[in-house]
Amino acid sequence: MLVARLVLSFAAFAGALSTVSSTFAQDDTAVLESIVVSGEQPGPGLWKAVRGDHVVWILGTLAPLPEKMSWRSKEVEDTIAQAQEVVLTPNARLDVKGGMVGGLFLLPTAMAARNNPDDAKLEDVVPADLYARWLALKAIYIGRDNGVEKRRPIFAAFELYEKATEKSGLTGKDLVEPVVKRIAKKHKVAVTEPRLELRLEKARATLKSFARSELDDLDCFRKTLERLETDLPVMQARANAWATGDLETFTGLTFVDHNRACRDTMLASSVVQERGMDNLPERIMQTWFDAVDAAASKHATTLALFPVSRLVNDAPGGVLERLRAKGFTIEPPE
Repeated sequence: MLVARLVLSFAAFAGALSTVSSTFAQDDTAVLESIVVSGEQPGPGLWKAVRGDHVVWILGTLAPLPEKMSWRSKEVEDTIAQAQEVVLTPNARLDVKGGMVGGLFLLPTAMAARNNPDDAKLEDVVPADLYARWLALKAIYIGRDNGVEKRRPIFAAFELYEKATEKSGLTGKDLVEPVVKRIAKKHKVAVTEPRLELRLEKARATLKSFARSELDDLDCFRKTLERLETDLPVMQARANAWATGDLETFTGLTFVDHNRACRDTMLASSVVQERGMDNLPERIMQTWFDAVDAAASKHATTLALFPVSRLVNDAPGGVLERLRAKGFTIEPPE
């Protein structure tokens, strides 16, 4: 798991992970007083992509979500019951030569690769003002863990983000896909998992090279701190808006995109560039488009899952524009 997570960070910080933005005076009590919905929630409505007599319904997914929320949507259940195929969100799988045994042998190298070269500490590699902000947030969300002080800024940022969202009543655990799979199984609907298969040759050498390489990760570190200093209540509001199907509110909650900064850091690393992995996000995305196109060509009705932020903020070249280029007419949720 650790090896896979480390190397797949080269492709994208999966996030994967949603982001929002607001002005907020950070303190422990205020964060914990923010309200996060619980109980059964419907989630957002479905996007409709039509090409001839074939329909692809798209459910926008999100992480993090309220930890105590259970998700159930009658609209999604009814759609799956009528569908012939379900296409899940795209992902990548790392094949480490030697399988599990090879992965276990790599664990010490992978763990070392998370740390700063030459035993440097965070206070040695980040500006003093950023380090002071880090210490304030660390005290709230991580506590007295000196091990994290050895981490490269990007990996320290990952850990801080996870702890902060957990403490704020949110979880990065996928609450939607397991339910979709269960419903599809109940109705005997085929499920496709678009997946890019990656094989890491000379994994130990790759990780050692990464451990020695320089990373320009201060932008990732800075934006993660900024988001946690200013955005947590709005992140909660964004999760609530998704859970209750309030896409108008969801769309209005803009954010500091620390995920992109962290992803771009990894993609710009010399190790990634030298191994031709800098285009992995596009290759992973293409697996989803290919799967959706194939399903829509064969079936009258398909349900597909895709990150909701990429749907509501469809930029030029984004997912909805690319579907239109494939001949689909798009209708947003009502």
